[in-house]
This record gives sequence, structure tokens and C-alpha cells, in this order.
Amino acid sequence: MSNQAFRVQGNARLSGSIEPQGAKNEALQIISAVLLTPKKVTIKNVPDILDIRKQIELLKGLGVKVEKISENEYSFQADDIDTDHLSSDAYQDNASKIRGSVMLIGPLLARFKKAYLPKPGGDKIGRRRLDTHFLGLQKLGATFNYDEAGEKFYIGSEKLKGTYILMDEISVTGTANVLMAAVLAEGITQIYNAACEPYIQQLCKMLNNMGARISGVGSNLLTVHGVDSLGGTEHIILPDMIEIGSFIGLAAMTQSPLTITNVSVPNLGIIPSTFEKLGITIEVKGDDLFIPAQEVYEIQSFIDGSIMTIYDAPWPGFTPDLLSIVLVVATQARGSILIHQKMFESRLFFVDKLIDMGAQIILCDPHRATVIGLERKAQLRGIRMSSPDIRAGVSLLIAALSARSESIISNISQIDRGYQNIDGRLNALGAQIERIEE
Repeated sequence: MSNQAFRVQGNARLSGSIEPQGAKNEALQIISAVLLTPKKVTIKNVPDILDIRKQIELLKGLGVKVEKISENEYSFQADDIDTDHLSSDAYQDNASKIRGSVMLIGPLLARFKKAYLPKPGGDKIGRRRLDTHFLGLQKLGATFNYDEAGEKFYIGSEKLKGTYILMDEISVTGTANVLMAAVLAEGITQIYNAACEPYIQQLCKMLNNMGARISGVGSNLLTVHGVDSLGGTEHIILPDMIEIGSFIGLAAMTQSPLTITNVSVPNLGIIPSTFEKLGITIEVKGDDLFIPAQEVYEIQSFIDGSIMTIYDAPWPGFTPDLLSIVLVVATQARGSILIHQKMFESRLFFVDKLIDMGAQIILCDPHRATVIGLERKAQLRGIRMSSPDIRAGVSLLIAALSARSESIISNISQIDRGYQNIDGRLNALGAQIERIEE
């Protein structure tokens, strides 16, 4: 892939309406679950982004029949799976490139009694994150062997048996993996300290429609009665709440009246009210959100007058994926705020670039940053910068659109991994974002 960059004209004023794509984090799980049945599964509202395309290619390599019905709708049928392909170099090479490949372990183990996983590359998947998956699957009866020569894990099981599993941490992907393995295990599985994000609720809903028996959906205790086999189903992926939050931030930063359509309001949790703490007006109109153009938005303080703190927490807390957006939006607010990123230690490193643009931010440590709002008295200036991860990339794009001059953002493949045609969709609202070769 060539090295592409965005050339972004600042002082953007946008208007109109935009519809969020399907949720990336849900899609990765839902697409993996098609391996649990030989019957046809149809999935709608699939986002056309890099990570999803790679996951679909992995399934095709295993022998899943994939039909693209329309731009965002696919049918999958896993009735003729080549399990020998799992140990091939080609599969291992492709699987090592995408974080979502770990989601295939649970379904493969449940239905075919074996799975292979390449040793995860670098920091892509932290050490802890995989442990949660492994420990849960081990409790169900899986055994893990590490092949040093081939640098891959072999996971096998004669028979998965239901048991009580206390997850060592609240992990969305860990919960999904254990859940997918448990639906075909013998007996009853209880998963405690389970993640309860809408992504997991959606997966439970889909599996139950396929014939699984899962109760406790939406809570942190899931009870699964194992069944012998699952059937086909149709499933619609929820709109991406991270994208919705990004668009709220974009509207506020650029003083643009924007309507975000079909957002599935009940599934947004505390996202709208968190942005309201920054003083942003959000009007709910049916299933749409309208953000009016605001000259000034003022950060609230706590009732006792102390500085507002926004931090991430497992659902129904505030998602860590939107903290970088909140941070950018706060740079132009009236007032100050402490952003506390609890879950990931490298997510705040992108603030250096915002400081270069003229933002007033004190990076206290890897987890905390204090933002002193400029109240639009001093506009950010455009600079040349690079996108370190998906969410920071979009935060920098929002900063660049609000800046007073041109910016260049390189390494935009990071943005393309999570946002479908983001330049085209924002340009349709009046932005000037050009894709250039570097």
C-alpha cells in the first residue's frame, strides 16, 4: 500500500447530515461467529473498512463462501471449512496482520475442536489482552501449545465442557471469544465479569437467533446453556458509536450545524451526556442527533466547583475510544478539564501534535492530560503531523479542519482501518480534504 496522506484545509464550516457506518468492533465479532454454523448467515450494515476486509479475506481462505449482496451487506456460509489451512504459512501470515484474527479462535474451537493463532506482532495486542481469552477457553477445556519454530499457538480440545468462568478483566473481545466457544460446549457455562457493551449484547442476540441459549444479556453475568448445533440467521449491525461521537466533536470544533442520522439513540449510553459536560448542545430528534453551530461552549465544573474530569471505564462507562475526541474538542472550549485515560498507556501521546498546533495542554503522565480551553481566542494552526492510531488520527483530522491554515496528516492507513471513506463523506458536508501520495 502506498503511503498516502491527507491535505486538510483549515477554517472548515460544514453543514448537512451524515449517517454513521456500521460498528467496526461489533462487525469483527459478528463476522467471526459465522464459523459456528454450516447454514447461511446474512449480515447487514457491514462497514467497508480495512480491518473488516482483512477479516473477510481470512474467512475466505478457510473456505467460507462469501457473497457480497450490496455495498454493506454480505452472506456467509461455512459448510466446507478446510481446517488444514489454519496451520499454513499463508493463513498465519494474514492472521498476524490483523488484531481481529484472535476472534476466530472461539468459533473454530467450538465447532472444529482446533485453532491456530500466530504469535501476535508487537504492541498490536497487549500481553494481558490475550491472556483473558486463553484463560477463559482453558476453563472450558481447551489446551494451548506454543510452537516455537513456527511462532504460533495451537489450541485444541476433544470436548468443551461448560463451567463457571470469572474473567480476570472486563474484555469485550475476550468475552466474545469465550461466549462463542461456550454456546456449543456441553452443559452450562457462567461467564462472570463479562463485558456488557452493546457489541456483546448484539452478539448474544445474533447467537440466540441462531438457536443458542444465552441469558443475562446486558449484564456482567452471562449464563449459556450449550446446544448441539446452530442454524442460520440475518443480523443488522448497530451504527458505530465511536463515529457518532467523532461527528459530535467535529460539529462543535468547526461551529457547524450537523445532523447525524440513524444513530440508535438507546445504544449510545452516556456518550451524548459526556459531550454535554463540555457545553455542547445536542438535540435528539427521533433517531437523529442535531448539533447546532455554537460560537462558545463552556466546560461544566462539578457541583463543588472542582475541575471537570472525564475518564474511561468499561460499559456503561465512557468508552476509551472517544477520549481523544473529547480532548481535542476541549482545546477550544471555555474552561479547563482533566482527561484521564485509564485503560491504555500510549493513547495520549498524540497531544504533542496538538501542543505544536497551539493547544494548551499539560501532559501530566501517560494516563492524564489537563486541557486549558482557548475559548476560540487563539485558533489552532495547521502543521504537518502523523496519525499514531485510528482514534487519534480522527482527532487530529478534526483539529486540522478547525485550524487556521493547511495541515498535512500522514500515515492515514490508520484512519482507513476504522473509518469508511471519511474524506469523501466529510467533503460532501463542505470540508476540503485531499488524499495525496507522499
